Amino acid sequence: MKLYIYDHCPFCLKARMIFGLKNIPIELKVLLNDDEATPTKMIGKKMAPILQKDDSRYLPESMDIVHYVDKLDGEPLITGSTNAAISEWLRHVQSYVQQLTIPRIAKAPFDEFATPEARAYFTKKKEAMIGSFADLLTHSPGLIKKISDDLRKLDKLIVQPNAVNGELSEDDIHLFPLLRNLTLVAGIEWPSRVAAYRDNMAKQTQINLLSSHAI
Repeated sequence: MKLYIYDHCPFCLKARMIFGLKNIPIELKVLLNDDEATPTKMIGKKMAPILQKDDSRYLPESMDIVHYVDKLDGEPLITGSTNAAISEWLRHVQSYVQQLTIPRIAKAPFDEFATPEARAYFTKKKEAMIGSFADLLTHSPGLIKKISDDLRKLDKLIVQPNAVNGELSEDDIHLFPLLRNLTLVAGIEWPSRVAAYRDNMAKQTQINLLSSHAI
């Protein structure tokens, strides 16, 4: 199987997580961010992740990929109950967190930005959505304080470092990608349980954190 991704993309991270959790080998193919032709040829639009299955058919949509791969061996891992408080926390944080992460993603050495044209494509698209990256970076201190406060609230919800609710669930699939991308943001105060969970999930899923590129 092959998984077509962008390394920065939270939806792509969700799809990658299940392969790491189940220790299933997967060939990762990073698409250039301005490559519209390749995904369109596969599924009719520019989108990632895309799983190319062993029968060569393509499967898009992150959670569809997660559920497909999790059930391949008849022994699914993602079986735990979800917690409405985690969903609510994610909804709240996602209302502003892209203002912190996206300007930093645009500067980071991701393979999807291997050409100047690919990086410029991303910058143009995202600045049209959320505003000037330079302005957003200038206003980071207030948002860094805000996310640090919100991470303290999350700290109280974490049951175990290897699964937010004590047993692997869809909450883990949604939560870890956001925490991973937040490691690009310098100055965040990480509470102990959140940090332990973040680091443990990185190890379990075999997905690197981004702290070495933090701005």
